[in-house]
Amino acid sequence: MDDRFSEDFIFGASSSAFQIEGALDRDGRGPSVWDDFVSRPGRERLRSDAATACDHYARWADDVAIAGELGLDAYRFSVSWPRIQPDGSGEPNRAGIDFYSRLVDALLERGVRPFPTLFHWDLPSALQRGSGGFRARDTVARFGDYAGIVARALGDRVKDWITINEPFEYACFGHLFGTHAPGVKNPLAYLPVVHHQLLAHGRAVSAIRSEAAGARVGIALSWTPVHPARDTEADARAAARTNAFMNGVSFDPILLGRYPDLVTGGLLKPPVRDGDMEAISTPIDFVGLNYYSRERARNAPLVPFIRADVTGKEPRELPETDDRTAMGWEVYHDGLAEILAELRGRYGNPPVVVTEFGSAWSDEVETDAATGRAGVRDARRVRYLRGQLAVMRSAIGAGSDLRGAFVWSLTDNFEWAEGNAKRFGLVHVDYGTQARTVKDSGRWYSALIASRVLDAPSSGQGSEEA
Repeated sequence: MDDRFSEDFIFGASSSAFQIEGALDRDGRGPSVWDDFVSRPGRERLRSDAATACDHYARWADDVAIAGELGLDAYRFSVSWPRIQPDGSGEPNRAGIDFYSRLVDALLERGVRPFPTLFHWDLPSALQRGSGGFRARDTVARFGDYAGIVARALGDRVKDWITINEPFEYACFGHLFGTHAPGVKNPLAYLPVVHHQLLAHGRAVSAIRSEAAGARVGIALSWTPVHPARDTEADARAAARTNAFMNGVSFDPILLGRYPDLVTGGLLKPPVRDGDMEAISTPIDFVGLNYYSRERARNAPLVPFIRADVTGKEPRELPETDDRTAMGWEVYHDGLAEILAELRGRYGNPPVVVTEFGSAWSDEVETDAATGRAGVRDARRVRYLRGQLAVMRSAIGAGSDLRGAFVWSLTDNFEWAEGNAKRFGLVHVDYGTQARTVKDSGRWYSALIASRVLDAPSSGQGSEEA
């Protein structure tokens, strides 16, 4: 098999605003639902971690320089809605617009394509308090207005856009389980929040295209393959239900214009009105795919919607291995192959960009005694990235219209409910000093981008502080 990637294949890295920016009360930014979530009693560590995060709001130029030095083709970041509209509506905050405008200009000067995401879970608190956020249909209109503001401000320079990141996760973990912001635990909220995010995506596609000539627009959707936990008919049906509510619930509406039958066949249904599905399935230029691992489903009739117990994690006290990351997630490269095959078959082989793939490991900075250089020897991450990219290369050979891949993430960052405890980055961040150190995986990825050959040797084992 040819291990070479084409010159136009996009190699990038990703991030999101709340996970890296810090500066939660600077320059007119309003509070988000994640500000509120980490400020709840018992979450003192999360509040402290998020307040600074990677200090990217102050150190953005350093991070852009690192992206340029690594040779990234593109950088995916998210725009903080409460920086642009502190209350989620009304006139834009000029300081917020100016921050992202400077970021875009600096990326372009370095030859790095900006890929902004408009919503990566940091909903303005005012919308959550006022109407229940995406549980309310009115938030769809607010998001369309916001998308138009950002496209009007940046669309003369930004050509690649992502509307929303992982609507399933935001609805499920934020509104069904309550383990993420906004911390709601209400089964009645789940399907409305999914549906209104998808509808907001459709509105945003139109808003971006009306404001930014030649814009290429997509959405970043997670796909976690769900397999039966046991070889039984009951578990097979449980896995099918879980796949419908985790994966099909967003891919089917976007790409097929309808919800899976398993999603619409129960007592609780998405609040679809006339014209909604046409708006949701507005043709897009690419599908963003976020993939990390698989899950297993065991029949459990009392669990809402899926009627299954689902697990993809192993106990935290088990050690990390090449087959199990610091998140407790199984390393399962075949899952990505399964997804890309399904996109070729069931969904008509749309253009795909892998907008997130990555792994967390317990990385530590070490200093070489001979050279005095600081480095992070994260060989497991290198093996993980190579394995995922080998699957992508095989899928291209099988006919997948796969156009790029973004490692999660450029730098270590605030990993949501895990705080600063889990490190996904190509670049290590010392949260005490904010020093950046490019890891061996970052050097390896840089060499891959330069050569376009998957098994090209790394540019070196040592890494210097950046």
